Amino acid sequence: MFNFFLYCFYLNQKYTNQELVQSLKEYIEAEEMKLEAVKSWANKLDMLTHASTSDPEGFLAHPVNAYKLMKRLNTEWSELESLVLQDPSDGFISNMSVHRQYFPDEEDEKGAAKALMRLQDTYKLDSESFSKGKLPGVRYNAELTVDDCFDMGKLAYNEIDYYHSVLWMQQALRQMDLGEDAKTAKADILDYLSYSVYQMGDLPRAIELTRRLVAIDPSHQRAGANLHYFEQLLSKELRARGRSQQEPADERPIQLDTYERPKDYLPEREVYEALCRGEGVKMTQKRRSRLFCRYQDGNRSPRLLLKPMKEEDEWDSPHIVRFLEALSDEEIEKIKELAKPNLARATVRDPKTGVLTVAHYRVSKSAWLEGEDDPVIARVNQRIEDITGLSVDTAELLQVANYGVGGQYEPHYDFSRKDEPDAFKSLGTGNRVATFLNYMSDVEAGGATVFPDIGAAIWPRKGTAVFWYNLFKSGEGDYRTRHAACPVLVGSKWVSNKWIHERGQEFRRPCGLTEVD
Repeated sequence: MFNFFLYCFYLNQKYTNQELVQSLKEYIEAEEMKLEAVKSWANKLDMLTHASTSDPEGFLAHPVNAYKLMKRLNTEWSELESLVLQDPSDGFISNMSVHRQYFPDEEDEKGAAKALMRLQDTYKLDSESFSKGKLPGVRYNAELTVDDCFDMGKLAYNEIDYYHSVLWMQQALRQMDLGEDAKTAKADILDYLSYSVYQMGDLPRAIELTRRLVAIDPSHQRAGANLHYFEQLLSKELRARGRSQQEPADERPIQLDTYERPKDYLPEREVYEALCRGEGVKMTQKRRSRLFCRYQDGNRSPRLLLKPMKEEDEWDSPHIVRFLEALSDEEIEKIKELAKPNLARATVRDPKTGVLTVAHYRVSKSAWLEGEDDPVIARVNQRIEDITGLSVDTAELLQVANYGVGGQYEPHYDFSRKDEPDAFKSLGTGNRVATFLNYMSDVEAGGATVFPDIGAAIWPRKGTAVFWYNLFKSGEGDYRTRHAACPVLVGSKWVSNKWIHERGQEFRRPCGLTEVD
């Protein structure tokens, strides 16, 4: 998973890398010393051998030479053999083995690749933009090689994701055709690309690519058979249409819009991703006229009388507000410091069993903090109670979450619906009546909180917080509050959530008389 794990890995490896580099330098130095010693032996033996072979009888007539020859053959060659057999790499390999257990594994690499594809889809970025590092808000140059693009395409291919396989194999081929060197053979790229294009239903282009493959490698074990099969399929299709002439392959480069992206399990996928890009936001002039800003003293809370909270309306219905200066920089850093040692893959509650489990649609790391952990947490909890007027005694612990590059949480409800009555049964505090979300970082690109059903998009601003009710006063769920955390395109998104429950709010938020009060 490509998120806070890599940041932690970088911090942990800051000194480990120095140690490994030093170990590598020592290994190189030992190898160079060994090589110099062998060279010295070779030079000395070369001179002795030349002298002894030019006049063997005269050379060995001298007793010293006779002794040295015996010594060389009996002892010194054995010493040379031992020197050559020495392996200075043992120390380096041992050091590497110790630290290797903390390196990313195959699953981490796969997660990082999937994160790039997720960003590619959500923000409509073509493979070339990624390959050349052309991303909004970037501070560091980073480019993908032909081999990198090939590996991306191969991973997608192995996942039976031919759509992304086509995009990345095409990019690998494009860069190779422009003259970039690579370990990957062009025949391998064409092999994967042609079959993936065929799976996308583009027979003419699959035939054209396979012909290129056959031209490069006539003995390729699959290319000839594939070409024959593709041509037969196309002829059959043409006959079915009453045509005899093959349509020419499309010469345009394969881009995001060349093939239709396959549909998936999320019904509002297109709306959700459009909002993440800032498109389709239903903020009309009429709605904007109903939005105001004000000072909030929490019904004359003693802690807010002298310094009331600045409150801005973000949306009118459902009412979503943003509080400014909800957290100070010092509080944010303390919360992150407390959370970092406990960060783990974020979980979701299974709607049927109520058990927490990991899910592919939530990619982040999270930790839970209690008021007893530090005075800062207790102070933040009290501030939330003061601002909202709701009791936090029955609220869940403060959840701190980090979304790294590609980190997201697809559209979901914070409250439990009627078909999942046991979701919060173990807590014994009723349903989640409201959500208080603190933004603890700015995000260079991406990372918005969006509400697909109402067309709202709220962008992270460090130190601010947003608040909304998940339930009507009647206790019925407000289905308009289905929301999502958009994938982080560039940067790292830190948030902290406080989910406030029904119990304890009986006199703070009395029940309404109708279902939608």
